[in-house]
Amino acid sequence: MIFFLPCPIQVIEALCAFTMGGHKTKSSKAAGKLISAVQKEWGRELGETQADESELVMNNAHNLLQARTASNMLELLAEESIAEYLGVSWLRDHPDVIDAVRALELAIESERE
Repeated sequence: MIFFLPCPIQVIEALCAFTMGGHKTKSSKAAGKLISAVQKEWGRELGETQADESELVMNNAHNLLQARTASNMLELLAEESIAEYLGVSWLRDHPDVIDAVRALELAIESERE
């Protein structure tokens, strides 16, 4: 038996755009993995009050994915760290996502060099 988690349409649209859109940057790949990590947490919380906050975090991760490049992501972050942008307290409560945040930070940094 296969179960599918519901997924906000914006995430599906962004993923489709990247699969059809040619070259992916390291940061866009890392942002996609970040969305996946957040979505796992959101899926575990469905039906609970925490799911609403996780969905907001997923939407913010989606904004990073839509930015596509490190420079656009940095512009979106506007001097905030990725952790601050997503929510430090949310990340503290969801440590399984921290590796994906670090991977995105490293990808952005590698594109800046």
